[in-house]
Amino acid sequence: MYICRKEDRLRSFIKYTLLWVSQNLSIPFWTVGHIHLMTTIYEDIIELTMSLGMNIIVGVGFYIGWLDYKNEIKNKK
Repeated sequence: MYICRKEDRLRSFIKYTLLWVSQNLSIPFWTVGHIHLMTTIYEDIIELTMSLGMNIIVGVGFYIGWLDYKNEIKNKK
């Protein structure tokens, strides 16, 4: 049983981290990404991968936040 609790805590921490990053760092991620797109030519696969990774993190966080919000609305009814 202790393992299940530990896994639940880890899952909750990862979910909290994704939500926090998506809510607090989405604008800086997108701002930096757009500035780089406008001022540099993406020839380096690492830069493309990092930009895509940041956008995926923000997108997943927004989706999890939306699911939580939807559940809160359903529970209030």
